[in-house]
Amino acid sequence: MKYTLALVTKRLSLVRNCGRFAFALFFSLSVWQINAAEVTGVSHDDGLLTLQTSEGKVDIQALTSRSVSVWYQPEGVKQLPSFAVDPNLALDVSAKLVKVDTGWQFELPGLTVAIQAQPLKLSYWRDGEELVSEEVGLFHQETIRGFRFALDEDEQIMGGGQRVLGMDRRGHRLPLYNRAHYGYTTESSQMYYGLPAIMSSQRYAIIFDNSASGFLDIGHTESDVLQFEAVGGRTAYIVVAGEGFSDLVSHTVTATGKQPLPPRWALGNFASRFGYRTEQETRDTIDAFIEQDIPVDAVVLDLYWFGPDIKGHMGNLNWDRNAWPEPEKMIADLRAKGVKTVVITEPFILTSSSQWQSAVDNRALATNFAGEPRRFDFYFGNTGLVDVFAPQAQEWFWQYYEKLAEQGVAGWWGDLGEPEVHPGDSLHSLNDMTVTGDEVHNAYGHQWAKMVYERQLALAPEKRPFVMMRAGFAGTQRYGMIPWTGDVSREWGGLKPQVELALQMSLFGLAYTHSDLGGFAGGETFDAELYTRWLQFGTFSPVFRPHAQEHIAPEPVFHADPVKSTARDYIQLRYRLMPYIYSLAYENSMTGVPFMRPLFMHHSDAKLTNTDSYLFGESFLVTPITEKGQVQADVDLPAGTWFNFWTNDKVMGGETVTIPAPLEQLPVLVKAGSFVPMVDAVMSLDKYSTATLDMHYYADTSVANSQFTVYDDDGESANSLTDNQFEALSFTAQHTSTLQLSVARSGDFANRPQTRVINWNIHGLTEKPGTVKIGDTVYAIGSSENVHWNDATNTLEVKSSLHNQLVINVE
Repeated sequence: MKYTLALVTKRLSLVRNCGRFAFALFFSLSVWQINAAEVTGVSHDDGLLTLQTSEGKVDIQALTSRSVSVWYQPEGVKQLPSFAVDPNLALDVSAKLVKVDTGWQFELPGLTVAIQAQPLKLSYWRDGEELVSEEVGLFHQETIRGFRFALDEDEQIMGGGQRVLGMDRRGHRLPLYNRAHYGYTTESSQMYYGLPAIMSSQRYAIIFDNSASGFLDIGHTESDVLQFEAVGGRTAYIVVAGEGFSDLVSHTVTATGKQPLPPRWALGNFASRFGYRTEQETRDTIDAFIEQDIPVDAVVLDLYWFGPDIKGHMGNLNWDRNAWPEPEKMIADLRAKGVKTVVITEPFILTSSSQWQSAVDNRALATNFAGEPRRFDFYFGNTGLVDVFAPQAQEWFWQYYEKLAEQGVAGWWGDLGEPEVHPGDSLHSLNDMTVTGDEVHNAYGHQWAKMVYERQLALAPEKRPFVMMRAGFAGTQRYGMIPWTGDVSREWGGLKPQVELALQMSLFGLAYTHSDLGGFAGGETFDAELYTRWLQFGTFSPVFRPHAQEHIAPEPVFHADPVKSTARDYIQLRYRLMPYIYSLAYENSMTGVPFMRPLFMHHSDAKLTNTDSYLFGESFLVTPITEKGQVQADVDLPAGTWFNFWTNDKVMGGETVTIPAPLEQLPVLVKAGSFVPMVDAVMSLDKYSTATLDMHYYADTSVANSQFTVYDDDGESANSLTDNQFEALSFTAQHTSTLQLSVARSGDFANRPQTRVINWNIHGLTEKPGTVKIGDTVYAIGSSENVHWNDATNTLEVKSSLHNQLVINVE
């Protein structure tokens, strides 16, 4: 039950029952609590409120109109910098401070912080309703620190990042320590990329801005308490409120940083495996794609580019010239074919590598307490770990990236960045402080991505960096992070959790989360059905990258028909859908709203726990097939009218419907009122053009008005958004007794198509319309080659220029 804001304080949960009170009494005696402090002074400067207390100060900073950061600074307690808050966020939100009987109210346009003065306690309100309250606020001892918040009985809680537990994570105690889970399937409580963050069914989010090893206890130890705890780190958190879930996600991502646009080629097909062993094998693979008419935009080189074996060579950071005699020429030749080269790097420098002594001499490695490199053994050999927090280590590490970039490498794949092995007593240098591995473990991948992204951008300011890594922190997306879900098992159980993993990450800004299509680990024989179903799912994912251990080829070119032909069809479909997919990338960079979305983001009647289906943008509802032999899918379809993407059949929502799913068809539905822009497939996105645009509109009288914006630019400029170097084509529909379709153009960029042809495909009309008006000219159906009725699909096909408005008489 929630109370009105006039009450200001929430009921004290410490006295709910005798057993609970005994625990709370012990807790208050054994753990130092700043919330027992009293406010002794208040300083307010527009969006910043500082509370002086008897135990230290508390800064409450307005980040957006619906979010604040809260930083408790108890005296004598070591504090680390914020990793979660976007350092480039314009802090221009005004907030009003109002005195009330019990303390103060810090009022933002969309969020109010209620401050109880004696003892200090903060609670958070939206539109006069309490969202969440500190239960005992900050607690702190030498070896533990954190926060406690009260949970309502009926709340469902998402969050924690990559886990396979179901969408509602309430009742779980989750380790906050990024760790690899090799060969996972349908259950995992600890994986590569955790997030110290939650999102409530009551439309608020909390992000704990602490990089240290710890736990996120979501009503596990105490059913009505959310507890974040860590061994050290920053004593701070962020609270975000939203009117709806899209609004909540947008403000959450704005506070932590929006994802910059990736290069457009990153949305195309990758040739990738563990791994290509020679230059010739790489060349032959790309030639096979081209010869077999399967589009491809990038090739990813795993660890064999710097050594002939898995073990002993990590840290060489240079080409093995025996297997790769002319890598510069290979990269240039592939680039001429439209294919970009991406290479793997890891932050481990083996003592057996050619760069070990250089790393030692340049103080590039984390140290032990004697000031020497902290050496340890792991799977690949005896090693040290690059101290990516230290400026001198970054300088040393970056020289190898810079050389590779000069050789033509187009993108970076950072692996093992949890780090996979990270002794807690490793010492790092952070902002002139010495910190332990345990204090910064969860920010290691974040700092590595930041280093690569910012230095690549400085090296080539006009080009968008490509940075793919598997571990980071809240907010790492602002450094162009493209994460994947790690070494998933190559079996049906590995495919099943991929929607859950992508949705959980996307809600907090990691919108490019994707999987190794086809599965990575294990698998003794090739399962053609599994491979097909996984690639079909990948078509409607942010990134399309088949990748696996080499004993079963992940590339479709090495498989026979019908596997290859079906894969080709879906890869070509992805390239045809590129105007839609690229527009979603723009939407994500501008608003934070992700590609893959839970149904509840746009449909209030959808269950929060549903991971059988998801939305790809707002138009597509996708239901992956995750069971062998499955030829139909039962879909909990939100209310409204939908269309089967393959057959044009109308499907009424508001109930569970059965959708056919033969092997060649992934169940995909399109929402009525949707615009779906398409183009002809090309072999490489180097050839991408919207000069001829196939616009599919799904008409139904239940949707009177709708709109969609197609974005276009040069596909590579890092400043497309900031310099307004892009074009927006705004499509609108009004559907009453006539269907009126319009498009307006705005913006510009170099090499923009000067003329455009729009091939309209109008789905959903119940019968052939009477007339079509294109601009000022009225046509009877069939009277012109520009107006055609397709009897087989009941689709109206109209060819027009960009500037012509369509009015279709549907009476």
